[in-house]
Amino acid sequence: MVDLSALRRLALALPEVEASPDGARLAFSVRGKGIAWSYFARAHPKGRRELVEGVIAVRCRLETKEMLIEAAPERFFDDDHYRGFPAVLVRLEAIEADELAGLLAQAWRLLAPKALVRRVEAQAGPGEP
Repeated sequence: MVDLSALRRLALALPEVEASPDGARLAFSVRGKGIAWSYFARAHPKGRRELVEGVIAVRCRLETKEMLIEAAPERFFDDDHYRGFPAVLVRLEAIEADELAGLLAQAWRLLAPKALVRRVEAQAGPGEP
């Protein structure tokens, strides 16, 4: 299980990641590109989107998203708003910190400038940031 403080710690441990809280909304980005953010859903069609506590969206490749949802639907899911979008919805109470850290690191690699990724990987060695 991951709480919001652990999520914040994991995301901000990645190079140049910033948090931009906007009221109840959390968002983590690298150089302005979102790697993870709060999940908002509609209770009713055409209704207002409302914060869903304990769920975040994490950027990933579509094929990774499909694999995660198929392998562990208790942790990962999709909805109509995110269908076809490269981000997976994650239930924080159902995921361990190390697995979430790995997802966040993958999201970081997808969106961080390539020069930054190369520099960080050269300093950290293989398999990190």
